[in-house]
Amino acid sequence: MTDHGGAAPAQYGRVMLKISGEALMGDQGYGLHPPTVARIADEVESVQKMGVEVCMVIGGGNIFRGLQGSAQGMERTTADYMGMLATVMNALAMQSALEAKGLHCRVISAIRMDEVCEPYIRRRAIRHLEKKRIVIFAAGTGNPYFTTDTAATLRANEMNCEAIFKGTKVDGVYDKDPKKHSDAKRYGEVSYDEVLQKHLGVMDASAIALARDNRLPIIVFSLDEPGGFRGILEGKGTYTRVHN
Repeated sequence: MTDHGGAAPAQYGRVMLKISGEALMGDQGYGLHPPTVARIADEVESVQKMGVEVCMVIGGGNIFRGLQGSAQGMERTTADYMGMLATVMNALAMQSALEAKGLHCRVISAIRMDEVCEPYIRRRAIRHLEKKRIVIFAAGTGNPYFTTDTAATLRANEMNCEAIFKGTKVDGVYDKDPKKHSDAKRYGEVSYDEVLQKHLGVMDASAIALARDNRLPIIVFSLDEPGGFRGILEGKGTYTRVHN
């Protein structure tokens, strides 16, 4: 285990920001909290102003979680599609918040709904990024049984992103839950294999394996820290870097 305490990763030109749906609900128990959505939009704006191209994947757990619906007796495929639709709602909310700041943003869905957002076409999405538009990928991979973590890793590889930034409630990856254990230790750096072997909960196993196979680093940081996203790109802050 190493702890760099916030040493800088390389400057990235194009990154994927993955956040959970729960990150958008603030202190509420469910749904969207507009001031929280606006604060996250501020974080994205500050990074884009550095010249970094940003794409995003947002989960849907604040509205509907497929696995929970399945556990309550709903057929899994149907439950997962409902979860995908929840991610579209979150993506539209984030798009609205970003556009309110005068930023250009596109929501691109893996499930066609042309009246609401664009369908996923890889070359078109890359062109949006090249034109410095923020791209939000919605509806996961378009397939049931895959999480938004896997969708974020897939899209990050397809978009030739240089890193995935996973915004969470804590400032990195710990050996146990820091909110329950005062002696929890944070990893400064950790390998993909160690994350899988120790079940560290960074992302689900298929997402970690996909990142490992394509040598795509994952930066885990606290989304609750104002300026944290930009700070890491400037070589400051506290985070965990998952890599080979």
